[in-house]
Amino acid sequence: MSDAHGVARDQLRAFVERIERLEEEKKTIADDIKDVYGEAKGTGFDTKILKKVIALRKKDEQERMEEDAILDTYLHALGMIEAPPEA
Repeated sequence: MSDAHGVARDQLRAFVERIERLEEEKKTIADDIKDVYGEAKGTGFDTKILKKVIALRKKDEQERMEEDAILDTYLHALGMIEAPPEA
């Protein structure tokens, strides 16, 4: 086998091993997050709502306002609310 193939093989192995380590870290972090949600639920918080709050905090105000306006439009079209608020 040529040196080029050996280098490519070593590089590939290094990438695979890094990805495997990161995947393990990701699993550990996901387990930690699950534990925190469990703690929150144990103290009386609604975890479904907490997840929504986390998702909303990731968005900027403009994006949230646009989504709320579209949601209101859809709810109005389905007769679930009287009328969307005036813009």
